[in-house]
Amino acid sequence: MPGLYAALSSSVSAMAAQSVAISTTGNNLANVNNPSYARETVDLGDLGEVQTPSGPESMGLVAKSVQEVRDSLLDSQVRNADSQVSYYSTLQSAYQQAQAALGQTVGTDATSSTTDASPSVSDSGIGASLDGLFNAFQSYAADPTNSGTQQALLQSASTLTDELQSTDASLAQIQTGLTTQAQGDVTSTNSLLSQIAGLNTQINQIEANAPGTATDLRDQRESDLETLANTMPISVTENAQGEDTVTAPDANGHPVTLISQGSVTNALSFNATTNHVSAGSTVLGLTSGSLQGSIDAGTQGIQTLRDNLNALSDELVTSVNAAYNPSGTGNDFFSASGTTAATISLDPSLTASNLQAGPAGGSDNTTALAVANLATQNFSTASGDAIDGTFDTYYDGAVSGFGQTLSGVNSQVTDQTSIQTIVTNQREAVSGVNLDEEMSNLLMYQRSYEASAQVFQTVDSLLDNVVNTMGVVTT
Repeated sequence: MPGLYAALSSSVSAMAAQSVAISTTGNNLANVNNPSYARETVDLGDLGEVQTPSGPESMGLVAKSVQEVRDSLLDSQVRNADSQVSYYSTLQSAYQQAQAALGQTVGTDATSSTTDASPSVSDSGIGASLDGLFNAFQSYAADPTNSGTQQALLQSASTLTDELQSTDASLAQIQTGLTTQAQGDVTSTNSLLSQIAGLNTQINQIEANAPGTATDLRDQRESDLETLANTMPISVTENAQGEDTVTAPDANGHPVTLISQGSVTNALSFNATTNHVSAGSTVLGLTSGSLQGSIDAGTQGIQTLRDNLNALSDELVTSVNAAYNPSGTGNDFFSASGTTAATISLDPSLTASNLQAGPAGGSDNTTALAVANLATQNFSTASGDAIDGTFDTYYDGAVSGFGQTLSGVNSQVTDQTSIQTIVTNQREAVSGVNLDEEMSNLLMYQRSYEASAQVFQTVDSLLDNVVNTMGVVTT
């Protein structure tokens, strides 16, 4: 009798365990396309043995726990790859906008090798307007009394100043957008930090007596950590209670704690004046993520481009005015107060009627020729000039240099995306749901359940026979 009751109890326990396994497999199959989900497995085991008058008896099979399959190293590598891709993608987007603002396309010489390709700048935008100004001066010198050439000169000069102003304004607008984007990233990051800290608390409470069982919360936390990594580089360590400590590097590479257990220890702030991010009172040294990408795009590549346009404008105003008004007592061609790309403009007093082709007037064209010859003059910063080389070569160099920067960023996006794909696939091989494997497990657990149910029915039949049939006296 004790043996039959033990067998009955054992089969019930086995059916319950197989039910948990079937349910877990079904959950895996339901989340096959969920990128935040980690495959779950059931830890099946027995409860041990007890001594009975009939000898040792098993206490039955049970589902001890349901655990998710994760590799902390692969999770860390995925977060790092996400952060790198996000950084370079942010740079790429900003630099593509800046290139569009220039109104010129920078390509590479198709006859060159990949590594030695020389940049080529399309003849449009500011470059074309520069050529147009000096060509107009040349035409004016050829026929200084012609009202058509006078008007053409003023129009060409106005077109150039408009191009410089509008280009600088567009670049400034991109920088403003990047600053706003950085501020938004900080706000969303602080919200995300609070959310992760809250998940730490929930996981700790649920796993107090069952470590690793808060699988859904752990999946959500890992998803939030990867979202956070898209914004900034982070390091994550888990304590014995299942809580994650999240840190970010300071300017010297030392870790600054952002989350400890269930609390946000240092919220982020962004200083738009100095363009740095702080955690609490500590300035961070971010090297990846969209947050630093926004900062670097605005303060490095785009600012360098604006500085080059300012230098070009400065030299243009200074040299043209010096040639057009060598004595300094007459009217200037460009306004002397506007020496940047944002402020360059024609002298307010300049009109077609008072243009000076030469000091003697009439057919004297010495002044106009002097300005036209500036197109081929080589300037040198070593001699106190604002630029090196001619106007054309300096501008082409500035634009092609920016184009090379963009090309390098494009290559980094491609390379980092490849790395991201590799580590994501590696993690998927460990934590992802395999349909064939899960279907096989489902059949196995189903057969096991059916076998346990058959044992239950057999033992039940035996008990029924013992209780209701054996010992009955027939007449």
